[in-house]
Amino acid sequence: MSQPKNGLSRRTLFAGAGTAGAVAAVAGLAAATSGTTPQALPELVKPAPEKGGGYSLSEHVKRYYGTARV
Repeated sequence: MSQPKNGLSRRTLFAGAGTAGAVAAVAGLAAATSGTTPQALPELVKPAPEKGGGYSLSEHVKRYYGTARV
């Protein structure tokens, strides 16, 4: 198997394309999340219980157990 003379192989081309795609994804994600902090929506986050525990029978949990019955 002979090597290409210009040094640009298929492996190099795909590695460069993958790197460019990853950089574009990170840049898009950084632009989408800029300015958003966890403190922006404090009404959606419940405070941690003082004495441990933390399990609550929420609507989501009730729905799960309702669909998991055999």
